[in-house]
Amino acid sequence: MAKKRYIEILFLIFLGAVTSLSLPPYNYLIINFFTFSTFFIFLFKKSKISENRKLSFFYGWLFGLGYFFSSLYWISISLTFDQNFKFLIPITIVLIPAFLAIFYGIVTFCFIALKPKKIVSSFFIFSLIFGIVEFIRGSILTGFPWNLIVYSFSNHLEILSVTSIIGTYGFNLFCISLFMSPALFILRDSRKDIAVCLLFLIMPLVFYLYGSSYKDKFNASDKIIFDYKVRTISSNISLDRFYNNIDPASVIDELIKISEPNKNEKIIFVWPEGIIPNISQKELIEYNWLFKESFNENHLLIIGINSQKSDNQNVKYFNSLSVYDDDLNLLNSYNKINLVPFGEFLPFENILKIIGLKSLTNNYQSFSSGDQRNIIDISKQNFSLKILPLICYEIIYSGKLFNNSNFDLIINISEDGWFGDSIGPQQHFIHSIFRAIESGKYLLRSTNNGVSAIINPIGIVEQKTEFGQSGYLDFTENRKIQPTVFSKFGNKIFLLLILLYIFLIISFNRINNE
Repeated sequence: MAKKRYIEILFLIFLGAVTSLSLPPYNYLIINFFTFSTFFIFLFKKSKISENRKLSFFYGWLFGLGYFFSSLYWISISLTFDQNFKFLIPITIVLIPAFLAIFYGIVTFCFIALKPKKIVSSFFIFSLIFGIVEFIRGSILTGFPWNLIVYSFSNHLEILSVTSIIGTYGFNLFCISLFMSPALFILRDSRKDIAVCLLFLIMPLVFYLYGSSYKDKFNASDKIIFDYKVRTISSNISLDRFYNNIDPASVIDELIKISEPNKNEKIIFVWPEGIIPNISQKELIEYNWLFKESFNENHLLIIGINSQKSDNQNVKYFNSLSVYDDDLNLLNSYNKINLVPFGEFLPFENILKIIGLKSLTNNYQSFSSGDQRNIIDISKQNFSLKILPLICYEIIYSGKLFNNSNFDLIINISEDGWFGDSIGPQQHFIHSIFRAIESGKYLLRSTNNGVSAIINPIGIVEQKTEFGQSGYLDFTENRKIQPTVFSKFGNKIFLLLILLYIFLIISFNRINNE
């Protein structure tokens, strides 16, 4: 009996780990049909034995442990740059996957607790619980919606176009059902089970046809030629700049050289997040002399830089996206709202101060969260542009990014060097494709030590610089399409899908009882 338990433990961890290979950058999507179906069959059979219900939570937790351990190991790389935090590496490698796996444990616990009887209703119940819990994972506390199984579709843009209607969470719910559909055929006890299986297997074709039509419509839309360029900068500047007292002037000089400004061209430059070390928003003007030679009234600068303000004798620090003119006068600014736990702020910081554990973080000062995400209107003589600002981590959120679609494009700035040459920056980049499709807007991404790109509203990467590559990308024309359904209603669409699944569960239960 004990041997059987050990085999099950290893099997579930292995199943979760293999599932992660469907995610970027590997994208072996076909794996999910095997792993999800196998997992569902395993759970359905276990639910029939009352003594197994006590272990229901651990079935999901073990699956989640394998899944997150193999897909999020790279987070620990960020702790290798500072000697004060290296002792946390083993803890991070184990504890983060172990914590996230709790959500999958909740899925299996709830599913088996409901004592499912019939195959098809169990199928919809499991999908629904899984989809809702994934939404909660992306929302509770600060939320961490990383590596939703829907991201395994990142290479199938025509199918992915459906997210312009139902959003990422809506499509994620569908994907869970899709990948489990072979289990319906294997466990079938009536023709309706086969019918539901075939319906889900056919739906990607329907989505593909919609996506193809959507693509043709986009390509036929009118081009809007700018009389200026939005130049997205990709840099490869070492993170040593934060630890070796590197002169900010040398970094600025390198960025200007990469940017290749031309005084006869109207250009809005976009520089990455936190790229210049040891200076704040107000201090940037001290380096005006570096810009004088290359910049003039034809230029504007968008840059990720730290800012601060005093509030009741307390100083608050912000991770900001700031807009400057050629004289480095601050025109506009956005303070990041969605902060990275432990990276940008310390959860329960006040409590840790009281009990004397703040020293564990070398007395690191947390960033404060901004008040709201406003559309930034950039206007100066010949420039006029409305942008939605997203700083780094904020690109991962679906349905929380905007209250209206009255903007021209999305600008995402990031510093991905904290995760080295791992799968982390690749995973981070993929979220940009989903946000572009959901919003129906162009998305410009500027990174240091990451993937910079220009992505159009249907998810096609029109221009791109690879990891470790310096250079720039010029955005000179736009195509405007009608606001997407998702941009109007957001995750209210996901709520409607939940109601649809509840209706299907009730309907199939009624059919089974007749």
